[in-house]
Amino acid sequence: MSATIRAMTIDDYDSVKDLWYKIKGFAIRSIDDSKESIARFLDRNQGSSVVAEEDGRIVGAILCGHDGRRGCLYHVCVDPEHRRRGIGKSMVVHCMQSLQAEGINKVSLIAFTKNDIGNAFWKEIGWTKREDLNYYDFTLNTENIVNFIE
Repeated sequence: MSATIRAMTIDDYDSVKDLWYKIKGFAIRSIDDSKESIARFLDRNQGSSVVAEEDGRIVGAILCGHDGRRGCLYHVCVDPEHRRRGIGKSMVVHCMQSLQAEGINKVSLIAFTKNDIGNAFWKEIGWTKREDLNYYDFTLNTENIVNFIE
């Protein structure tokens, strides 16, 4: 049986979170990936994030959204027992079509350098690794903002 790709809802959260914990080379954050934060993300990007479901079980997921200019894929994952069957590629295509319908024509993602399987997947399906920029991160919390301002 092939997986069904459908829009993710907040009702999928517990199953998706369980899937995230099964993936090697993957990291989740307690604040950003809490049920409340994911609900806010799904509400802001309605219909863009997807899950792959097989026999009533979630075997893949992607958080997908955009800022009005550029789309971004987050937490792209397929259960290790269900890989190499086109599930990841089907989910990516669904997300790209969703972004395109919103008028977005460029999409990016971040893959950890130690995530060999994920990096091989992106290369295999034709994504380009950028070597011409640096990625910077700043955690917004009261302590960091106050320290930055002072």
